[in-house]
Amino acid sequence: MQHNLKYRRALLKLSGEALAGAKGNGIDFSIAEAIGAQVKACLAAGAQLGVVVGGGNFWRGRTGGSMDAVRADQMGMLATVMNAVALADTFAQLGIPTLVQAALQLPQIAPPVNKAAAVAALEEGKVVLFGGGTGNPFFTTDSAAALWAVEIEADVVLKATNVDGIYDRDPRQHANARLYPTLTHDRILAERLQVMDATCASLCRDHAMPMLLFNLSDPANILRALRGETIGTLVTVDEVK
Repeated sequence: MQHNLKYRRALLKLSGEALAGAKGNGIDFSIAEAIGAQVKACLAAGAQLGVVVGGGNFWRGRTGGSMDAVRADQMGMLATVMNAVALADTFAQLGIPTLVQAALQLPQIAPPVNKAAAVAALEEGKVVLFGGGTGNPFFTTDSAAALWAVEIEADVVLKATNVDGIYDRDPRQHANARLYPTLTHDRILAERLQVMDATCASLCRDHAMPMLLFNLSDPANILRALRGETIGTLVTVDEVK
């Protein structure tokens, strides 16, 4: 049953750092459980959720110093699979059915990303977790979120961050920073706003995929976002009147 949802099918993008919490690395399972509780509330409200999670709590692709960039990114992609599996286990303990799909060939861990299987799982009430990024180096998990959102025909990408949305300057350094309630993909690209990579913004623009950026410090914001409440920054193709 759908309960006043603006977006029924969504792709939720989580950062790996968000799972680490105050520890700074690894997984704080109390945070994973808090996210899981809100995901369960979203499913109860009639939502269908795909999830992409970064891997920065274990490895960032460019932290390898002189390491080959492709190998460094491959390690980052493996880190995202670890996070997807960990979240799937946490969700399962909360009674949330899940399906993990991987953009890498890891048959002992997860089947490959497949649209038909993902959509069928979503319609059965499962949360689909996409690990492995896009399966290619040089692409961020923001790009993976946009890619899989388009593939499963999601209504929106929900990017959960550690700030309230997109500001005209860093709010942690400037007390007078102004929050943008809405923006366009083109403006993000033209002004090179460092809130998502250009590939992500271009893919969302070309497929008219809205993206809502909001603060995950209150996990209940996930359901608020699905209901279309005024939180964060909504990025769309055209200016919102």
